[in-house]
Amino acid sequence: MVNYLYNYFLSEKVKERSEKIIIYVAITSFLLHLVLIGLADLNVLSISDHSKLLSNPISAIYTPFSFILIYEVYLLLYYLPKSTSIYIGKQYEIISLIVIRRIFKDLSNLEFSTNWFSIKSDILFTFDLVAILLMFYLIYIFYRGIKSGSLIETEIIKPDLIKFISLKKTIATLLVPVFLALSVYSLGHWLYESFFSVTKIVTDIKDINKVFFDDFFTILILVDVLLLLFSFLHSDKFNSVIRNSGFIISTILIKLSFNTEGIVNIVLIILAIVFGVIILTIHNLYESAEK
Repeated sequence: MVNYLYNYFLSEKVKERSEKIIIYVAITSFLLHLVLIGLADLNVLSISDHSKLLSNPISAIYTPFSFILIYEVYLLLYYLPKSTSIYIGKQYEIISLIVIRRIFKDLSNLEFSTNWFSIKSDILFTFDLVAILLMFYLIYIFYRGIKSGSLIETEIIKPDLIKFISLKKTIATLLVPVFLALSVYSLGHWLYESFFSVTKIVTDIKDINKVFFDDFFTILILVDVLLLLFSFLHSDKFNSVIRNSGFIISTILIKLSFNTEGIVNIVLIILAIVFGVIILTIHNLYESAEK
């Protein structure tokens, strides 16, 4: 039953099909968002004053990126049984896309002035631009570390890992309905809050990042700890234990970033990725020394 559900939700064919669907949905949502902005601009559509996502055409980019992020979460589940390192790398990709999406959203609210660095929103926008460059480079270093350490193939082909991989397939399959439920709930909440909210109370509800990603990363932390404990059944190598423990710390730092704002948010994200890169690099040094 687990294998059937795994192949039904997380097979290569399903991944390719999901990719095409999410692209069409992203394009459609982008065009629909532009139409809503046009209707609002012509006063055909009456909207709440709190709805900032209908004030500028540039903000329409925010919507397709939200669907792309959902697909990235699906890829995270897809790679969970295949490679722990790529699974962590997908977490870094997700948080990077969240920052990019925030940049697109803030573009429509920039205040152009000669006193750029005296305006808080403009300063945070600048920090986000610098942060995404650092994140992009750090993720490149991380994936290069995976390739140099040959971690992808070794995690799949070792006979003693078969049971552990089966466990990861089971967990990934069980996470699919959780992912779908959170996606539907957060999407409905976001649509209502962004386009139909009429009171200040509604705008104070947690944003889509906290509604979905905060909760989802909490689940990932629990899953990571569970996998770490089960990993002792087939390997007690010191460097592997430290690597997996370090990845959990990295995930926790990402999770904490959802409850912060401004510079603290950026620092936590960068620190999480830097920590993961260093952990992986040291692990690879251990592996090389043992050959």
